[in-house]
Amino acid sequence: MRPSQLAWRRFRRDRTGIAAACVVAVFVVAGLGAPLFAELYGKDPYTTYGQNRPGLLNEFGFPIAPNGGMSGDFWLGLEPGLGRDVLTQLLYGIRTSLLISLAVVAVVTVLGVLVGVTAGYLGGGTDFVVGRVIDVMLSFPSTLFFIAFTPVVTSLLTEPGEQMSSVLRAGVIIAVLAAFGWASVARLLRGQVLSLRSREYVEAARVIGASPGRVVLRELLPNLVTPILVSASMAVPTYVTTEAALSYLGVGMVEPTPDWGRMLLKGAEVYRTDITYMCVPGISMLVFVVAFNLLGDSVRDALDPKSDR
Repeated sequence: MRPSQLAWRRFRRDRTGIAAACVVAVFVVAGLGAPLFAELYGKDPYTTYGQNRPGLLNEFGFPIAPNGGMSGDFWLGLEPGLGRDVLTQLLYGIRTSLLISLAVVAVVTVLGVLVGVTAGYLGGGTDFVVGRVIDVMLSFPSTLFFIAFTPVVTSLLTEPGEQMSSVLRAGVIIAVLAAFGWASVARLLRGQVLSLRSREYVEAARVIGASPGRVVLRELLPNLVTPILVSASMAVPTYVTTEAALSYLGVGMVEPTPDWGRMLLKGAEVYRTDITYMCVPGISMLVFVVAFNLLGDSVRDALDPKSDR
C-alpha cells in the first residue's frame, strides 16, 4: 500500500479530523462561493438596506427587530449605522480573509522551501549566513512590524490623497506578511535537510553522479512533503487571524471591502447596544480557527509513518 493510501486510511479513522475537515470545507465553500450565495439570497454586502428602507433602523441607527434585526429578509440581521446585510458581509469577509491567507501561505511556503533547502543542502558558509538572516528575521516582533510596515508600503504605492484599490491593498498585505513569515518555514526545512543530507540514499545519489538539483528534487523534497503540508495547514488560521487583526487596527482592508476584522471593530463599538453584530464574526472566526487547527493536527498524525491508529 502506498504512503498516501496509508495516510488517508489513518485520517479516515480520526473522527475529530473528519469533523474539522467538514467544518473547514463549509467555510471554504461559503467564502469562495460568496457571490453565488449572495445572488441566490438576494442581498449584497454593500447596499445600505437599513437607510434605504424605513422601519429597519431606529433613530439611533440600531436595528429595530430583535437579535440585531434578524428576520426572514435578513437572516443574520443588519449592521448598526449603515444597515448593511450581515450575512453577505460575513460570507464576503470569509472570502477576503481566506484568499489573502492562502496567498500568504503559498508565498511563504515557496520562499521557505527555497531558502531552507538551499541552506541545508549547501551547508558551510551559505548555511551560516542564511541561518543568521533567519535568526534576525525571527527576532523581529512580527505583529508590530506588520502594523508599522503596511502603511509605509501603502504610502509608497499611492499618491497623496489617492485611494488604493482593494486588490492592490490585498497585495500589499500579502507582501508584508510573506516578507516576515518565510523565516519559520525556512528554519524548519533547513533542519530537516541537515538531517537528511547525510543519509545513505542521498550519499548514493551523489556517488553515482547525480546533480545537486536532481538530489534535491528526487531524494530530499519527497521526504519534506510531510513537514511542508503540516506547516502550511497550521499557518492558514494564523494568517486569517493576523489579517483580521490588521483590519481591526486600521492598517488592513478598508471600507467598503467586507472583512472579519472590520466587522469586529464595528462590533466593539456597538456591543453594548447590539451584541449580535459582534458575536456573528467573532464566533465564526473562533469556529474556523479551531477547526483548521484540529484539521492540521489530524493531517500531521495521518502523515506520520509512526502513527498506526
